[in-house]
Amino acid sequence: MPLHRTRTVCVLAAALALTVTAPAAANAAGSAPGSSAGLREVLFVGNNWDGTADVLESTGDFSRIGRIDVVPDKDERMAEINADPIHWIYFMAIRNSVGEGHDQFVDDMYSTPDGTSVVVSRPSFADVVSLDLATGDINWRFPVSGHRSDHMAVSPDGKRVAVSASTSGKVHVLDIGTGKELGSFATGDKPHENTFSADGRHIWNMSIGEVNTALDATWLDWTKGDRRITVVDATTFEQVEVIDMRERLDAAGLRNHSDAVRPAAFSPDESKLYFQVSFFNGFLEYDVATDRITRTKTLPENPATSTDRTTWVNDSRHHGITMKPDGTKLCVAGTMDDYATVVDRATLRQGPLVTASKPYWATVSGDGKSCVVSESGADRVTAIDFTTGEKSVSVPVGDHPQRVRLGRVEADWSGPRTRR
Repeated sequence: MPLHRTRTVCVLAAALALTVTAPAAANAAGSAPGSSAGLREVLFVGNNWDGTADVLESTGDFSRIGRIDVVPDKDERMAEINADPIHWIYFMAIRNSVGEGHDQFVDDMYSTPDGTSVVVSRPSFADVVSLDLATGDINWRFPVSGHRSDHMAVSPDGKRVAVSASTSGKVHVLDIGTGKELGSFATGDKPHENTFSADGRHIWNMSIGEVNTALDATWLDWTKGDRRITVVDATTFEQVEVIDMRERLDAAGLRNHSDAVRPAAFSPDESKLYFQVSFFNGFLEYDVATDRITRTKTLPENPATSTDRTTWVNDSRHHGITMKPDGTKLCVAGTMDDYATVVDRATLRQGPLVTASKPYWATVSGDGKSCVVSESGADRVTAIDFTTGEKSVSVPVGDHPQRVRLGRVEADWSGPRTRR
């Protein structure tokens, strides 16, 4: 590796090498930081096709506390789309491709530090909105560039939110309280996952390329576009590093693996990145300091899963990975294989395969003892005990749950007064 690049990677590794406490690990899983005697921790579950978000207890029986309508302005937005032929074409394209015949009304969400609002990305409306949790009204709305919004990330201090504009190759960074754009940066094709470093100094973006074509054979991988990890300074938004996983995969002898990095999870000291790639039933371990893939974990294939890769949703095979706060266990959503499993990080030995219907995401419970996966094919979320690897509870939610994030609401909150 050239000297200048070695120095860059070492700087990144040093910046990331922080000891993560349990609260910080919760922030990485999706909570807005800050504490107040008047707040309670909850799980937000985005029901993508339903246009709602269920708010659940973050531990225990994960019972539902309330529900939020995330598209209170649906009639207004639809009128705008129907009046603009270009917007209408993209709206229908989203419905019939990534939406599997359904509109995508909520992809990601984070609460504000004071627990009064939740910020939601809405793919079909190509925007981000802040919703008042007391009334259900919209505080602010930010239309993203292009025609679709996607994954988000919140800064460790809870003041900034980064959102992928998937059709424009850009990430917008917004003030979470006002919706004002603080800056933006260019990415590869179809920016997807975003992650802030624990010290808030860097943002990592993973672009997944074109996932909505039927050109899914290995030899056609070159048609999928520019896929890379882009690391930027979270204040200036200047590019710090670009990591092309194609080179790292080839060096590790994994030439037939896609380089489209999907969901990812850092180790507690952020020296290792664990990530999924398109079409692969498993995950990889990447060492930040040495800039190489160090281990690969292949998970079991479900014999009932079709071998026709064009039938796998948005090029996913497995989509969803999270880590226990102490760094000892990983939890993986085996999306197209209909299971989730806990994996020991030291040995990469997997636990029981917990049957789950198209699990789409994995996060950590508020107490750090369970992995929580969204079962998008069964409209429920399921908790899996990190110690035993067994399912502990499942609870029903709305239509097609995807992202699950820890957050906060006011202690006596049970739903908006004027919304369902």
